[in-house]
Amino acid sequence: MSDLFSAAAEDRLRHQAPLAARLRPRTLDDVVGQEHLVGPGKPLRRLVEQDRLTSAIFWGPPGTGKTTLALAVAGSTKRAFEQLSAVTAGVKDVREVIERARHRLGEHGRGTILFLDEIHRFSKSQQDALLPAVEDGTLTLIGATTENPFFEVNPPLRSRSTLFRLEPLRKDDIRTLIERGLQAEGRTADPAAVDHLADRAGGDGRQVLTALEVACALAHPGPVQLDHVESALGTSALRYGRDDHYDVVSAFIKSMRGSDPQAAVYYLARMLEAGEDARFIARRMIIFASEDVGMADPQSLLVAVAASQALDHVGLPEAQLNLSQAAIHLATAPKSNRAALAIWNARSDVQAGAVGEVPAHLRDAHYQGAQSLGHGVGYDYPHDHADGWVPQQYLPTDQLDKRYYDPTTHGAEAHVKDRMDRRMGAQEQKGTA
Repeated sequence: MSDLFSAAAEDRLRHQAPLAARLRPRTLDDVVGQEHLVGPGKPLRRLVEQDRLTSAIFWGPPGTGKTTLALAVAGSTKRAFEQLSAVTAGVKDVREVIERARHRLGEHGRGTILFLDEIHRFSKSQQDALLPAVEDGTLTLIGATTENPFFEVNPPLRSRSTLFRLEPLRKDDIRTLIERGLQAEGRTADPAAVDHLADRAGGDGRQVLTALEVACALAHPGPVQLDHVESALGTSALRYGRDDHYDVVSAFIKSMRGSDPQAAVYYLARMLEAGEDARFIARRMIIFASEDVGMADPQSLLVAVAASQALDHVGLPEAQLNLSQAAIHLATAPKSNRAALAIWNARSDVQAGAVGEVPAHLRDAHYQGAQSLGHGVGYDYPHDHADGWVPQQYLPTDQLDKRYYDPTTHGAEAHVKDRMDRRMGAQEQKGTA
């Protein structure tokens, strides 16, 4: 009777469960996204197909499918599957799973996969309780975490696990999920509603399916319209077509170039609210840091790269703070495009055929017979001099009059200009001596 009631309860739960739970795949072939892990010939798929998966840690932002992927792995192997959440489980629960796994392995020769969600919530002692069973192969552990495992997972446990990084879902993946969700709900949706839902997903599959489920309920019994999605998300759709994308990005870059932090933050907000890919924004700021700020504030490149890395680590919405700080820093920094002009002009010359001979004293002299050819002869080692510099020729003779990098007097570049001017004077003085 107990089994009958349990089966009936499970059947009802399957029908009443949230949409995201109902759509969870049973095998790797059903997984949406994460092609770098589960695509044909990719590492996780190969290990699962050969039933050679050892303990693993799935690391990635919320909604990227860590639990989904673990369940798909379980459905693709012959091993038993047990699931715990570090939020509610303790050492006692872990020991009971290990005992069942030993019994299963001894009696039936069947391995066990333990999926431990939020593994970073386990204390050091709780994680240590898993270690012996992981070491001797009693358990195959799959841990899931949104936190950096190098900080949150004990080194002994981490060293025995393969780390798989999950990426935010792409818009195409999100649209696939929306299509599956609509099919599961037996509904249709207006293209504008689907576009808005996909734009606002932020790579989070669980969030988009939750919003879709609410929108379907609001739209019942008709098709899902834009206003239903807006109500489900709690945000209004912004007009942001192809032209808007290019126009707003252009205004963002030009506002930073024009040193207007107010406008830069405004256009940043416009892009984020419209669902622009935050990684695209971060990449544009990294380029800007070298193209428009350059040596006038060398720290700007570090700030832009740090904002991009922060976006990968914490995701949106929190990473809006890092992007805002970087945009303000870039907008208020002194400007110089001379580093960009230097490489553009140098490459233009090389493409035009300016490939003069490397001066003999700069050529490689680390092989037998090089000196007999004059290679390296006369080279003056700069570190042998008190100020770490010595006047000597570096450019090919045909390019001696070229000045690819011509620093401005803006910000930190003024110090670079002063140093270069002094060295140029010394070089010219040596040439006339």
